[in-house]
Parts: sequence; C-alpha cells; structure tokens
Amino acid sequence: MDLALQELAKRMFPLCENFLLINQFVESRSQFKNGLVNHAFAAALRTLLLDYQAMVAQLEHQFRLGRLSIQGLWFYCQPLMGTMQALSTVIQKASLNKFTGSAVLNLLQSQAKAMSGDHVVRSLLEKMTQCASTAYLSILERWVYEGVIDDPYDEFFIAENKALQKEALIQDYDAKYWQQRYSLKDDIPSFLSSAAETILITGKYLNVMRECGHNAQVPMSDNSKLTNFGANHHHLECIKAAYDFSSGELLTLIKEKYDLTGKLRSIKRYLLLDQGDFLVHFMDMAREELAKRLDEISVEKLQSLLELALRTTAAAADPTHEDLTCCVEKSSLLKRLSTLKDLDVSRPALDSNDLEEPISITGLETFSLIYKVQWPLSLIISRKALTKYQLIFRFLFHCEYVNRQLCGAWQVHQGVRKLKMRGTGISRSSLLCRSMLKFINSLLHYLTFEVLEPNWHVMHCRLQTAKSIDEVIRYHDFFLEKCLKECLLLLPEVLKKVEKLKSICLQYAAAAQWLISSSIELTSGTATADNNSVLQFEKEFNSELQSLEPVLNSYSQAEPYLKHLAQWILGVGDDR
Repeated sequence: MDLALQELAKRMFPLCENFLLINQFVESRSQFKNGLVNHAFAAALRTLLLDYQAMVAQLEHQFRLGRLSIQGLWFYCQPLMGTMQALSTVIQKASLNKFTGSAVLNLLQSQAKAMSGDHVVRSLLEKMTQCASTAYLSILERWVYEGVIDDPYDEFFIAENKALQKEALIQDYDAKYWQQRYSLKDDIPSFLSSAAETILITGKYLNVMRECGHNAQVPMSDNSKLTNFGANHHHLECIKAAYDFSSGELLTLIKEKYDLTGKLRSIKRYLLLDQGDFLVHFMDMAREELAKRLDEISVEKLQSLLELALRTTAAAADPTHEDLTCCVEKSSLLKRLSTLKDLDVSRPALDSNDLEEPISITGLETFSLIYKVQWPLSLIISRKALTKYQLIFRFLFHCEYVNRQLCGAWQVHQGVRKLKMRGTGISRSSLLCRSMLKFINSLLHYLTFEVLEPNWHVMHCRLQTAKSIDEVIRYHDFFLEKCLKECLLLLPEVLKKVEKLKSICLQYAAAAQWLISSSIELTSGTATADNNSVLQFEKEFNSELQSLEPVLNSYSQAEPYLKHLAQWILGVGDDR
C-alpha cells in the first residue's frame, strides 16, 4: 500500500477502537444491576451508535458505487474522531473504577468542562450527562417531594440506616436517629453539591410528617418537575421551594397539632418546679418512704402518692399531669453526672473518691420524675433532653427538701422563743438556723430567678421565630446546656461544695429538733441546748461556706453568672 495512504488509514484506526470500546460498554451496562445511571447512559450511547452505524452504512453504499476513496473516508470520519475519543476516555475511566450513580455523572461533567475548547464535544458530553441523570433526578424528585428513597441500586447520595428506629429517641440517651437515620454519602453530583444539605433536610422533614400520618407531599406543577438541570439553576429553585414547604409544614404540625409549647411548659411546671404546690404536698406524704435506703423503697407506693398529690392540687386541672411518673435512680447526682460523657464538664473534674456513693444514700437524693413524650415531639424532647431535665429536677428537689427541713427546725426555735433563751445555746442555734435558711433560700432564688426563668424566656422567644425543626432542636438543646451549667451541674468542684453545705444543713436540722426538744424536757423550762454541738455545726457550716468563695471567684472570670451566685449566697459586694 502506498505509504501516504497507509498513514491516512492508520489515523482512522482509533475511531474503530473507540467504537468497539463504546459498543462493549453499552452491552455490559445495559443491565439494571449496574444501576439506573449506567443504564440510562448506555441507552444514550446506543442511540449515538445507531447514528454512527447509519453513517457507516451510507459510506459502505458509496464505496460499493465506487465513489469513496481513502481521502473521502477520512474526510467523513474526521469530525467524529474527537467525540468518539472523548466518550472512549469517559468509558475507560468508568469501567476501570467501576463507577455507578453520582460518580458517573461527575465524570461526565468533569470531562465536559475539560473539553471547553471544543464546542461540539462539550455539547455532546453535556447531552450525555443530561440523559444519564434523568433516572437520578427521578430518585431525587421522590425524595424532595415525598420524603421517600426509591433507590434500588444504591446510587443516591443519601443513605438510609433502617436499623435506627424513631422509638430509640425516647429510650436511648445516645440515640442518633435524627443525625444518622438519613445521612449524606461522599459521592454527591457536582450540580447538587451546593444544595446537598438542603436536599437531605427536606426529605427528612417530609419523612417525619409521613410517619405521623400527615399528607406530606409537596404540591407539584409541570414547572416543578426535576427532569433536567442546567445553567439556569431551575432545579435548585425547585429544591428550595420544596424545602420551604416541608420546613413550614412540619413546624406548623409540631407547634399546632402536637402543641410543642404546651408540652415544654408542662415539663417546666413539673421538672423545673414551676408549680410547687404538688411538690410540697408530695414531700409531706412521701417523706417516710423517701427517707429509706434505695433497696427498701417501693416505687409503686411513691407513684400512688405522686398521683394523689397531683389530683389534690392545682395540677389536677392540667391534663398533661397524666404523662408524669416517678422513679428512683441508682446513683447520686455527682456520680450520674460523671457517667454522661457528652456533657461539657468544667475541669478540674472530680476524682474517684468524690464519686464514691455515700453509704446512707436514700430516695431523697435519687428521686426523679419521668415525663412521657411521644413521636414526633421526641425529636425535640428526646431521652437525652429529658435526662438533662431530670438532673436539674433532682438538684432542685433536694434543695427544696433541705429548705423544708430547715423550716421545720426554725419552727421549733420559734416555739421556744417565749422561754426567753437569749444568750443560751438555743439562741445561738437559732442564729445558725437563720444563716442556713438564708443560704438555701438564696440558692433556690438564684436557680429559679437568675437561671431557669430568664433562660426559659429567651428560649421561648426564639422558638416563636424559629424557621425549622432543626432550629427548634438547637434552641432547646442550648437552653438545657446553659441551665445545666448555670445550675452548677457542669461545675463539679462547685457542686461538691454546695452538696456538702446541704448535707451539713440536713444534719443540723435533724439534730436541732432533737437537741431543743430534749433540752426543754430535761430542764423543765430553763433549758440550754448542747452548746458544743451547736458550735460544731456552726464552725463546720461557716468553714465550708467560706471555702466556697475562692472556688466561685476562680470560676467567675470564665463564668460571669457565678458572680450573681456569690452575691446571693455569700453576700459578696451586696449586704443581703
């Protein structure tokens, strides 16, 4: 063969090789097991090959008529060289890496951008991308319009973990349902990467509504069909519209049908002791049972007493009181806090000696309330959130109990005032009792009016302006975290000091009533209390109170709210 003609023929060989590669890819990827994207891509390539084969047939016809030379063949084949080579490159990369789904679409898009200098090739690759993405966009459409993942070949960029059930939200402290039931994969189509998070959230919201039996389908029109994507970003506008609808619809459902605000207010009433009359009544009735050791307590008896207290106080008018039950925890507050590793506990943390359970631990230190929450409110008021409420409740409940015991001791002192014991041990005991009452009342005032009420007000205002359920969850979690910290529960060094002071107050309250009563009986109206015992309590209480001041001061620079606590409890900078 003439060398010039031979060289011309060799130039056409790549076209033949590329045809064979493309044809082989079409045959191997035409099965659905390779995924919907590969199937759609193969179908688009098959259409292209049909046009190519039609051209070959026409050239064959010209050849038979003797009208086709090597130069003529090259003239007709030359325009196809670039497109077939570009497609062959895509196919070789896709085959080598076994690409499916998003990876195929990203490969096509990146090759199209790389061929920006060749308008014909770029247009062809963009057309291939559109054809291959049709099936993918159908999966996306069902997700953002119905909250359903219809992805039989695992190509979609959102993964569903069916092992995570919504029931875990009310059972498991570490439940990851909302974060991990649906999650983003690594392979996201580049044309959707900017909206990936919005797409994920939109489907999650729709899914919640569907789980509630609510009609959760986004209203659709011909203009909102996700049939293709392009430079006009119409697909992103459709996704944004679907997000706005699903977010607003779910927020309305949670707030109105399931009365989120009412539920939170009810939890505040009982677990944050906003309505105290039922608690006073319950304490009076359950004092003996709560004073027992943990293994001797009857939770059933406590439950019946709680129900009686709720029915015979103002709480009876609240229908949500039926969601309230009680329990007795197995460990002290300090030890329970140490087991919750996700809490932002300030250092230095307590050592192992601080966490040893007191031998005399009773129901008074471990009593707690349980509040029943159903789906979908469990998204916001989860097991983790309720546990944090319970921690605050246990601290408040015990403070109220200490206050009640000191009030009882104070009443005993008031009963002997007519004996005119000025200057005696009873007089000294009376002053100590008043100091202890000032301490516990100041602490309760701080917890209630300096921490819980203002933080609740801030959260309530934020919830009114929230635009999505994720914002609601974030505001509610922030409220609980802030309350835990400002209630000293995340400051173990300070909390330990306060617990020690409460313990001294309880020991004194128990001893004071006995000391005064026995003194009066022994001396027939000219009694003096055991002065040494009173002095010992006074010394221990004042010493512990004074040791609290430097601890509060050391933390107050990083935690300014502790200055308010110091002012209330210690009278620092304010003669109260």
